[in-house]
Amino acid sequence: MSLRGSGIPKQAVILVGGEGTRLRPITSRVPKPVAPVVERPFVAYILDNLARHGVRRVIFSTGFLAASIEAEIGDGSAYGLEVAYAVEAEPLGTAGAIANCEAMLDDGPVLVFNGDVLSDVDLTALADLHVRRGGMATIFLTPVEDPRRYGLVELRADGSVANFVEKPGEWEGTALINAGVYVLEPEVLEMVPRGRLFSIERGIFPQLARAGSLYGYVDRGYWRDIGTPESYLQAHFDILERSVNTMVADVLGDQYAYVASTSSIHAEAHLVPPYYIGDDVHIGCGAKVGPLAVLGAGVVLDEGVSVLESVVQEGVSIRAHAHVERSVVVRWSSIGAGTQLNGAVLGEDCTVGAGNRLARGICLNPGTVLADSSIQFSDGLRGREGR
Repeated sequence: MSLRGSGIPKQAVILVGGEGTRLRPITSRVPKPVAPVVERPFVAYILDNLARHGVRRVIFSTGFLAASIEAEIGDGSAYGLEVAYAVEAEPLGTAGAIANCEAMLDDGPVLVFNGDVLSDVDLTALADLHVRRGGMATIFLTPVEDPRRYGLVELRADGSVANFVEKPGEWEGTALINAGVYVLEPEVLEMVPRGRLFSIERGIFPQLARAGSLYGYVDRGYWRDIGTPESYLQAHFDILERSVNTMVADVLGDQYAYVASTSSIHAEAHLVPPYYIGDDVHIGCGAKVGPLAVLGAGVVLDEGVSVLESVVQEGVSIRAHAHVERSVVVRWSSIGAGTQLNGAVLGEDCTVGAGNRLARGICLNPGTVLADSSIQFSDGLRGREGR
């Protein structure tokens, strides 16, 4: 029995079964939902927003590295939520993954989140529109200036979905795209064939649109898909600049700066906001951090190191006078003296010797070892295997 008219759903499903291949090497050893974003599991930002709007129970639809996600999030009590897990034995697609959670859902409507969406979408307004329209499903839509990477959604005057347009080759101006957050009535799950791969975007939503029972909720607030290293890095910048409503924004305060009390900063180091410096970080004499820098727990910066517009995860050590710019350095890696990173991504536990120069999108797989002065030119190097 549907609970139409009851306001915001009290239950949600978060789809986190994918392997996050586009985000490698950041996600080579860590599932994307719990990859750290400003020292918090990425999915924590989704949980915060759900709790903020009164959702009480969340079910993670998991697959790849499911145990790692459960170990990180646990029972959800840290987020003021009750969390359960439904594990896919094999990939079932977005619709199949939602239906796989059916035994854990009550008979009311459900919020559904794609697990790679960073947004502070107003879930209460989304649910209220869903109730007023009385449809079977409502999609969160966001306008983007370059929609060619996405499928477009066209609305009728009453807000119902008229048409879906697959990734247009040519397009001028902004367009609405499916932003990966839905309200579904329980009857929608009855439309999903069991036990096989099935997409809600291609298999269910077009049917509902033709029946006039699918609506769009347009929210022009913050939204980002963190599916690539570039977008992952930009998400950090957006959080540091408080472009999105998060708990980290509260910690940063009006100074756009946070330093954990257990960290040690040399008196002659130079910090430029916005920045976030985690626990037990050591910053040496003459080092420069920021703007737009995140240093995870236990990071060590020797004298003269500069880190700007970059994410340096926990346990990384960077030796004297190295320079890191617009780069991501995954946990437990080390960077030698005088090495320069510009637009690079280092996977977990990489060792880069002194005097190297890595730039222009170079990605190193976890465990890669580079000898001193072995790389001076970036073109043609992608994803070297560790040795």
